Amino acid sequence: MNYAIITGTSKGLGASIAENFLANEVNVIGIARHVNKELEELASQEGTTYQHFCCDLTDVDQLRNTFSKITTQVFTNKTSYVYLINNAATVNPIDTANNHKLEEVQTHMQINTIAPMMTTSLLLKEANQNNTQVIIANVSSGAADRSTFGWSAYGASKAGLNRYTETVALEQKALGTNHKVILLDPSIMDTEMQGDIRSATKEQFEEIEQFKKFKEEDMLRDTAIVAGAFFDVLKDVKNIENGKYYRINDLLS
Repeated sequence: MNYAIITGTSKGLGASIAENFLANEVNVIGIARHVNKELEELASQEGTTYQHFCCDLTDVDQLRNTFSKITTQVFTNKTSYVYLINNAATVNPIDTANNHKLEEVQTHMQINTIAPMMTTSLLLKEANQNNTQVIIANVSSGAADRSTFGWSAYGASKAGLNRYTETVALEQKALGTNHKVILLDPSIMDTEMQGDIRSATKEQFEEIEQFKKFKEEDMLRDTAIVAGAFFDVLKDVKNIENGKYYRINDLLS
């Protein structure tokens, strides 16, 4: 029996990745603000299970308690391995740093960087105690590698997540575990986040016209295509390269 714990399964890439797991004999536990009824129906059709946990990722105590319940459930003597896909993220606040509200920055960093750090740590601890292999995939962004006007928070949070992921992978190798910790870069997709980006002003985000063009010229990939390519990597556990940065543009080239 195998499980995939995925954050942000109510829509977008998280939901699409969950669909791939459910259709391939992997039970899914979704962490999101809203229930995804379509995933529940798909699980029923495929003979797998989809279980939803409503959790505010900005609430440290709530996240810790939720994960305690999840790990108790997934780590049994019948479990072969457990996936963790840290997908949930926000691009807001989109604005120059002088206009940031501290509360918004705190929320941003909690969702994009601190929550994945917490879930990774908690899962590894339980996995080691139960001698179960885990595959952790943190969803990154090209914004981590370049400075973008209006995206100081987003670029910083994703850059931090990248370095954290690469360091944890290095640690697991040095410790001699069989855990795999990787990064997934989905590039530009047709998601709600893209809608948030297009709603910004030129003063907040200098590249706004380019991102509007992505939508107008149908340059945004469907999340199903991205999820399918990522799942092809994730399902081949033995050949996943610990610490690797998997870019969708490379996988689809």
